[in-house]
Amino acid sequence: MIVLQPVLEVCAPADFGLWPIAETEPYGFLPLSGALTPAEVGTAVMRIADYNGVPPEADEHPSRPADPLGAFLHGLLATDDLLTPGGLRVTDTVTGVTVLPGCCNGLEERGDWLEVLDGDGWASFGHDPSPLAERAGDKVRLTVDAERVDSPVIDLPADELRRLLAGAERELADFLNLATTWAARSLPDHAAPVAAAIARALACSLPR
Repeated sequence: MIVLQPVLEVCAPADFGLWPIAETEPYGFLPLSGALTPAEVGTAVMRIADYNGVPPEADEHPSRPADPLGAFLHGLLATDDLLTPGGLRVTDTVTGVTVLPGCCNGLEERGDWLEVLDGDGWASFGHDPSPLAERAGDKVRLTVDAERVDSPVIDLPADELRRLLAGAERELADFLNLATTWAARSLPDHAAPVAAAIARALACSLPR
């Protein structure tokens, strides 16, 4: 069975205490879905905000607030083109082979997967490792690390990959719905802009 999940690379800044977060392995991956606990949602929001913590230097952007919460959220709320470290994780539960997003890959770039199905027929997803997806006819081969000649691979039908990608979009929509509710409860003074920023970071639409 092939499992595809949208995942966020997570790590917490030292002594973070602005809201409750879950314990995570440094630079591990948190699958995003509608099944996360409030602490896991808090972890995801924290990571996205921290990763985008440096706002653009432009006159039209307000200066960083003095209060700790406003200062931490400033980059997230003031930046238009947000980044979300991570990507799509693909696991073959039979062989145990897992394709992980590489360094410098982001969830906002997941549209590259459609290039494999409908475009040039291949796409890469970061480095160290350097995962690669290539289409050959009605099959797609996912390579764990294209820099290795002996790299493990996952082969699957193109139609199955399309179905799995659609499922990942539903999981991200469910997560965004959850994060919107979380923001209303945990960050009531910033709820609407935080929810809008998370939607931009994930390249998703806010729930109506």
